[in-house]
Amino acid sequence: MTQGSPADPTQPTSSPDTATTAASLDERVAVLTDRRGVLKAAGVVGVAVGAGALTACSSPPVPSGPAGGSSSAAAAGGASSSAGATASGSAGGGTPTSEIPVGGGKVFPDSQTVVTQPTAGTFKAFDAICPHQGCTVDSVEGGQIICPCHQSHFDATTGDRVSGPAPTGLTAKTITVSGGSFTVS
Repeated sequence: MTQGSPADPTQPTSSPDTATTAASLDERVAVLTDRRGVLKAAGVVGVAVGAGALTACSSPPVPSGPAGGSSSAAAAGGASSSAGATASGSAGGGTPTSEIPVGGGKVFPDSQTVVTQPTAGTFKAFDAICPHQGCTVDSVEGGQIICPCHQSHFDATTGDRVSGPAPTGLTAKTITVSGGSFTVS
């Protein structure tokens, strides 16, 4: 045993007293086991709380309706269209265009769609899932679609990335405007 040096609990002691060494080792194992248990429990609780928070923050869905929009309706309505995934309007002919403010937009989380109206009568639709880490965008302000998780911003007219950590822009969807309503597919 070295005299005058404090005991280091991570190093085995050279004391002839093996009972003290065994007790010290048992204490260190207990501390490590407890720490791991606490971290595992905290991870499970964190996941459960996060899932509850996401459920509590959902918005009403875009009304659903018949599958597949009419391409002649898109030509007649003068709507902008792009290739994309599926989402649809209500059985009564779609979602009212009046729900989308000029120069703004609306997010429909249940169909993972954001619809914008950059200028009067021009409607655009995009996938509402941010390409950074999969969060749903939550607002359209100042001509930009905004992701609340890490502040990625996307152009409301093109869906292109403007700023933030997102590596790419939002994927365009096909929007069909007919009369005073629209569908997205």
